[in-house]
Amino acid sequence: MIMNPSVIKEIVIDGHSLTIDEFLAVARFGAKVTVSAQALEMMQKSRDLAEKIASEKRVAYGITTGFGDFARVAVPEDMSNTLSTNLILSHCTATGDPYAEEVVRGMLLLRANALCGGVSGVRPLLVTMMAEMLNKGVHPVVPQKGSLGASGDLAPLAHMTLPMLGKGRAVYQGVEMDGAEAMAKAGIQPLETLVCKEGLGMTNGTCAMTSVGTLAWYDSYCAAQLADIIGSMTMEGLTGLLNAYDERVHKVRGHKGQLDVAKNFRLLTEGSEILSNCQNDRVQDAYSLRCIPQVHGAIRDALEYVRSKIEIELNAVTDNPLVFLDDENVISGGNFHGEPMALAFDFLGIACSEIADISERRTERMVNPALSNGLTAFLTTEAGVNSGFMIVQYAAASMVSENKIYAHPASVDSIPSSANQEDIVSMGTTAARKAKMILQNTQDVLADELMTACQAIDIRRRLNTHGQGLTPLHEALYKHVREKVAFYEIDREIWPDIRAVEEMIRSGELLDIVKEYIPDFE
Repeated sequence: MIMNPSVIKEIVIDGHSLTIDEFLAVARFGAKVTVSAQALEMMQKSRDLAEKIASEKRVAYGITTGFGDFARVAVPEDMSNTLSTNLILSHCTATGDPYAEEVVRGMLLLRANALCGGVSGVRPLLVTMMAEMLNKGVHPVVPQKGSLGASGDLAPLAHMTLPMLGKGRAVYQGVEMDGAEAMAKAGIQPLETLVCKEGLGMTNGTCAMTSVGTLAWYDSYCAAQLADIIGSMTMEGLTGLLNAYDERVHKVRGHKGQLDVAKNFRLLTEGSEILSNCQNDRVQDAYSLRCIPQVHGAIRDALEYVRSKIEIELNAVTDNPLVFLDDENVISGGNFHGEPMALAFDFLGIACSEIADISERRTERMVNPALSNGLTAFLTTEAGVNSGFMIVQYAAASMVSENKIYAHPASVDSIPSSANQEDIVSMGTTAARKAKMILQNTQDVLADELMTACQAIDIRRRLNTHGQGLTPLHEALYKHVREKVAFYEIDREIWPDIRAVEEMIRSGELLDIVKEYIPDFE
């Protein structure tokens, strides 16, 4: 599964075919969005039916009735537009720091794509406006906190909708301003009002959790790749044994992720002078080296499960009620409920936390003279007066412990709302946000391991116990790190070094180097 979303420059949405790569291309890399003609046609037919239902005064939730516990309250036809607009205004209750621009772009894209399904009863105008906002860079300010993940991401999506009505706040060309001003500067005419069913069409849905979670999934997938790469460099620093990666060992267990990781390690360690000279040093290694295929592989399998759920949700219709053309029926259901994604994103957070768990254990082995197979204490050259990498591991341990708190599943919680109409909720948005926080910690723990591995390699070379030669790839990665982070001869301010390596982890530049040497690296 080789992904390269940055090369995609334009996508067409139709409600059925959005891929993870395309989502990332728009959300993170600014690809342009157009709406398929067929989707526009289906949305118009759906809109015509919604208007017919309203004119016939049929009882239909959110069209001729109020919302939530007010579903028992009839709404006159001449008030239906006010009803939809008021839904947005009253639901703008989110708080906290705003979502990153890429998350908001993802929300806009997902809401537009869901409405393209042609069963939501909204005007095509809403979707074309969201596409225009994406293409011209109008990004609503959406606070992160306030969603239960049940009737959709109600509060975040209400905030996302405000600039479409010339209200709220938005960022345009890097500057936050009134929503009306941002739309005017971009040359987009806001709506005077929403019409019946459109308030629900805009706010019912899992777009916030899915946007946050998909971005976190992609970065976790990259982190899993980096964990293999960095772990294999640690092998050279610790003179690890290669017998644990023998293909025969992994075939008799059979898990795909395990097989893939073991293959990666065979490729990553091929041609190492240091490793070839240490294979008779002992019989077996500790788990954090010997069991990398089993641990990293299980993480890969977990990520594959989450990916499969994301691919479904990217093209899911998640509002309520739904308008079906074949029998002109309006059906109230619960597609807005975030449980499928809440469980998946909890799993994502747990899997990502395990990347950090085993990474920190490898870092500990490198700095601990009782565990490092001959390296100096804390990788110092003058022990005692210098602490070396002592507190690098300390900081990694702190983030690992923090991850254990974040990894507690959000999906096991629920709290009733809306006069107990919404009596069991998913907390899916919380699950996605937690996964993102775990991912950020994990990236930093991997940065600590990479920097420590480069120091360990230098110490190992100075000791010259097993030769000097790394694999060609490891040599390239080592030199890349050393361009910005010098060997730690004596204690100095170490935080700039840590920040520099963290940026390497987050930027994707290390994976670019790997693909030069191993084009099909998984």
